Amino acid sequence: MDSVVSLHLHNNNNTHYKVRLNKNKKNKLTHNRVFFSKILIRKPISCCCLSSAPSLDYHSTKHTTLLVESYHEHQALNALIQRLNKKVSCPLQILQHDGDWTKDHFWAVIRFLKNSSRSRQIPQVFDMWKNIEKSRINEFNSQKIIGMLCEEGLMEEAVRAFQEMEGFALKPSLEIYNSIIHGYSKIGKFNEALLFLNEMKEMNLSPQSDTYDGLIQAYGKYKMYDEIDMCLKMMKLDGCSPDHITYNLLIQEFACAGLLKRMEGTYKSMLTKRMHLRSSTMVAILDAYMNFGMLDKMEKFYKRLLNSRTPLKEDLVRKLAEVYIKNYMFSRLDDLGDDLASRIGRTELVWCLRLLSHACLLSHRGIDSVVREMESAKVRWNVTTANIILLAYLKMKDFKHLRVLLSELPTRHVKPDIVTIGILYDARRIGFDGTGALEMWKRIGFLFKTVEINTDPLVLAVYGKGHFLRYCEEVYSSLEPYSREKKRWTYQNLIDLVIKHNGKNLDGTF
Repeated sequence: MDSVVSLHLHNNNNTHYKVRLNKNKKNKLTHNRVFFSKILIRKPISCCCLSSAPSLDYHSTKHTTLLVESYHEHQALNALIQRLNKKVSCPLQILQHDGDWTKDHFWAVIRFLKNSSRSRQIPQVFDMWKNIEKSRINEFNSQKIIGMLCEEGLMEEAVRAFQEMEGFALKPSLEIYNSIIHGYSKIGKFNEALLFLNEMKEMNLSPQSDTYDGLIQAYGKYKMYDEIDMCLKMMKLDGCSPDHITYNLLIQEFACAGLLKRMEGTYKSMLTKRMHLRSSTMVAILDAYMNFGMLDKMEKFYKRLLNSRTPLKEDLVRKLAEVYIKNYMFSRLDDLGDDLASRIGRTELVWCLRLLSHACLLSHRGIDSVVREMESAKVRWNVTTANIILLAYLKMKDFKHLRVLLSELPTRHVKPDIVTIGILYDARRIGFDGTGALEMWKRIGFLFKTVEINTDPLVLAVYGKGHFLRYCEEVYSSLEPYSREKKRWTYQNLIDLVIKHNGKNLDGTF
């Protein structure tokens, strides 16, 4: 049965009406309509409440009216957007049909056109809407439209709107000039950007630091670093001092370009001026030092990043891990895993880093310690966990533990991948009897599944692809494209392919 929610609307005659909103079980308005029952209810008159009742009635009525109006406004806006969202819809025709839109409806339409990649229709809609009511031809509306067009890279349309402003004797603001200067800069049209910068000065509008920041960022995008110096000189001539945003931007651009001396010089200037160094800037500096393999400076900024409580992103942690791996600093992987765990919790990447650290150091005790921690935390193994430990046993030539772990994979609910197959066959090359594992995989149907690689790339960064995987890639790439694509490749297919090209069993050297 439908439930009924009553709202009381009062009038000046000490009577009020009850608005009945019929709702179904899921609290949705039945047929999206509001049903009004005009039930007259006499309000009891009491001497003790005469003074307070009118105030309560007024606020209740006002609140209820706002609720109803808000509901109808929301419904009307939804209906308008649905009409625009049809495959073939023309906002000009809809506006002509409706006669006019409120300010809220107009800007909702403009946002819809922008988000649906129909920004080129914005100027026409704006022209029609503002001509309905001449008071809409103002600096505020023009500034929003021009800014939006510049963000979308529609500079011809933006300049046309700018010229229309001048035709209506509207004075462009600093924000409008900034939008056009930055818009031209983003698409590499710096001559046009500088023309508007000069025009801006002629209009006695002083450029601000954010005016030049947009130019600097664009120069960096197009690797025009000499022009960045020119821009800084222009700022000083115009009496506009670079602020902390400008300095952060300069450091990021120099870091991205690998201009370490200029990056470090700007950083020292920031320290002297006691300006705030953004976390994104610290990451940019750290990234530059990682790219150049400058370990001491990399470690220094990594510690500063940790002390700043900046969130650690996984891609940054992975890049740090790769630097440590490349420089055989395997113990730092464990520290890196702990650092990451303290920020985002013990994720799969955390366990991967910690296991890799002990596996690379060939430490049985370290591996067992991490495994016990995982068991205490009730963390399920994945194929990365299994392959890290298997690779460590392979490096140690610990065939006993290798065999036990291979047999335990099904009970641990670990689905092997091509890396696991590679580990088995690489072990067979040095004397390991993997017959039991192969028979088990055949029995459970694993070898007839589609080939996958689900092992974390950091594992391959440490151990490489191994002999079997490299040979698989070599043989597979030697096939004709048609032969590679004509069928679904299973693990057994790859094993058979390698045997066929090798001319013998996979035991021994290829």
